[in-house]
Amino acid sequence: MGKKFEVGEELSGKVTGIQPYGAFVALDDDTQGLVHISEITYGFVKDINEYLSVGDEVKVKVLDVNEAAGKISLSMKALLEEPEAYQKVNRPRKSLQDRVNEHDAEGFNSLKDKLKDWIDRSGYQ
Repeated sequence: MGKKFEVGEELSGKVTGIQPYGAFVALDDDTQGLVHISEITYGFVKDINEYLSVGDEVKVKVLDVNEAAGKISLSMKALLEEPEAYQKVNRPRKSLQDRVNEHDAEGFNSLKDKLKDWIDRSGYQ
């Protein structure tokens, strides 16, 4: 590795190789990083070749630097705006019992109310 790269740094690079698991991106003359297939874009990526080609100029964000192994993990997805479908809605979570009470209270109550009538009609005492 030539230059020291920092986690969170946003860079431009050139795609130098594509494998089924990701794309290699040259960050400078001496350094390449890997954009894992899951970091290409939001959603499922079946074939990287539908998104990237060797020689493409891309913008990436540094996710991790492992100097000992000489590996840099990159992301293109981290620079994209997160689609609404992937954003978590911040609403208070209800317990399972609260949801049962809210949605099924009448169903349980009506069974409870009818149980005595059913027993009386069955003739079983």
